[in-house]
Amino acid sequence: MYDQLQEVLGSIKPVDNSLRGSIQVHLDDLTKPKGSLGRLEEIAMKYVLATGSDCPILKKKKVFCFAADHGVAVEGVSAFPAEVTPQMVYNMLNGGAAINVLTRHAGAELDMVDIGVNHDFPDHPGLRKRKVRKASANMAEGAAMTVDEALQAVMVGVDLAKEAYADGYHLLATGEMGIANTTSAAALFAVLLDLPVESITGRGTGIDDSMLEHKISVIKRAIETNRGSLNTPLDTLASLGGFEIAGICGLILGAASVGMPVVVDGFISSAGAVVAMKLSCQVSDYLFFSHLSNEQGHKIIMNDLGARPILDLDLRLGEGTGAVLAMQVIEGAIKIYNEMATFSGANVSERQ
Repeated sequence: MYDQLQEVLGSIKPVDNSLRGSIQVHLDDLTKPKGSLGRLEEIAMKYVLATGSDCPILKKKKVFCFAADHGVAVEGVSAFPAEVTPQMVYNMLNGGAAINVLTRHAGAELDMVDIGVNHDFPDHPGLRKRKVRKASANMAEGAAMTVDEALQAVMVGVDLAKEAYADGYHLLATGEMGIANTTSAAALFAVLLDLPVESITGRGTGIDDSMLEHKISVIKRAIETNRGSLNTPLDTLASLGGFEIAGICGLILGAASVGMPVVVDGFISSAGAVVAMKLSCQVSDYLFFSHLSNEQGHKIIMNDLGARPILDLDLRLGEGTGAVLAMQVIEGAIKIYNEMATFSGANVSERQ
């Protein structure tokens, strides 16, 4: 399976920047003052470069929400017990969660992916059963996953992205559900980006001050416990991550390998994106960071990556909610690019 991952990484190419000039000429030819649509023009540029076509298509959109349980939940780092993870998955399968409402609003599709929930779900048309294991281990006492398990979870994401590409989807978004996953995400950020645990660890589900201090101490203990196994991005993912974070990482890698853009949700999804970016420096060409999470530390992480999230709505729910909202902004930018009249094609003077 390691060879399969290397093959995927080897197939990820940087975008063709020779297209940048012609794309900019078209943007400047649209019937508006140059640059007046601000970041919509920047977004259109990035999407067109990522797809490699100056006649971009954006019609079919899909959100993959990966669900998994975390062994570190037993340390009391969340305001909710681990049993909430399967309960929320059922809510999503029944169409009652925020991500369901927003996905329907955006005209996108939602696939739930059980990649590591400590529960056996019945068959459901909206559920992908890709369970690697029923929950990760407690990272405060040892590795959350074996390297082989982490690889398996990454390849689940890769396969889903390639399948979506083959089915004609044009834009993917990441989402997640898993009690205690902000703890794993913060640990990954601390190690992979060399950031202080205190500055990037937030309240997650809404814990109080004393629980926050405890959460920080648990993350520090997990990093120290696994110190000898944090040598590579994959090793770090296995030691401190979760199955859903690994799946998101794989989805991003798989999409980038076929030239398909991905919209990254908030704090947790950004952890999967960081692992993917550490595995392949070309990945960022295909990523849109959807929103600036209200979770403490996300702004620090975005600044460290040099990323500019599309939205800032104080969201901290996860599920893919910010990503599916940003999808609509990206779609608007591409409609502007494709449908707006041009000075050269319309009877409009560039100087009015």
